[in-house]
Amino acid sequence: MPASALLTVMTNAARKAGRGLARDFGEVENLQVSVKGPGDFVSAADHKAEDTIYAELSKARPGYCYLMEERGLIEGPDKSHRWIVDPLDGTTNFLHGIPLFCISIGLERDGEMIAGVIYNPIMDELFSAEKGRGAYLNDRRRLRVAARKDLSNAVITTGIPHRGRSGHDLFLRECPQVMRESSGVRRTGTAALDMAWVAAGRFDGYWEHGIKAWDMAAGVVIVREAGGFVSDAEGGNEMLDKGSVIAGNPHIHKGLVKILADA
Repeated sequence: MPASALLTVMTNAARKAGRGLARDFGEVENLQVSVKGPGDFVSAADHKAEDTIYAELSKARPGYCYLMEERGLIEGPDKSHRWIVDPLDGTTNFLHGIPLFCISIGLERDGEMIAGVIYNPIMDELFSAEKGRGAYLNDRRRLRVAARKDLSNAVITTGIPHRGRSGHDLFLRECPQVMRESSGVRRTGTAALDMAWVAAGRFDGYWEHGIKAWDMAAGVVIVREAGGFVSDAEGGNEMLDKGSVIAGNPHIHKGLVKILADA
């Protein structure tokens, strides 16, 4: 399906920022492995990507509000629309030369996610969706969540809390339960791509706690437009506020909600 004017704006912004990230990614292996050097470099790459996205979106849709990882909340005269942007999801992967990272751009209208774009510039894979228009990969292939109904055949992805993050004890209760019930558990290091890959049927389900709105905003609409369910950990619709998310087809989603509740 040809992209709408709205998705064209979002796609152009993601691809332009992605070209810069791809160039910077090529320099990562040349960096001295130290806390200060690579950390500062990645921070600069992150800010450059966000600057590009902000400029492109502001030019095309002046007046919209923003919630961005680096800039935070930016108020605009149009209170009904808000861009939710992560310019580099998967920073640790980027730093280590692992080609699993992405740009995530979501658009919220009156509190509801209505459009999303997730772009991995290294693989040149762009996942996009607009409410009521379906979800697509590179504007060509229609995305559908996997059809598996039984958790015993499902591959589930998640995020693992690391040093400096809370939730270790909760994860150590939940993960063994999912491991016992599923065909496998994976960890990519990027929440946005986890959700995009659920929409594409590569993963059957996904859950995570302690993430930000910009990590999942675009993924919410992409998974839903691919036929999937997305909720917070309790099965409600407050993902962006609570910072927890469960995604999958209706059967896998229901199974994960039950398992995590029991844990």
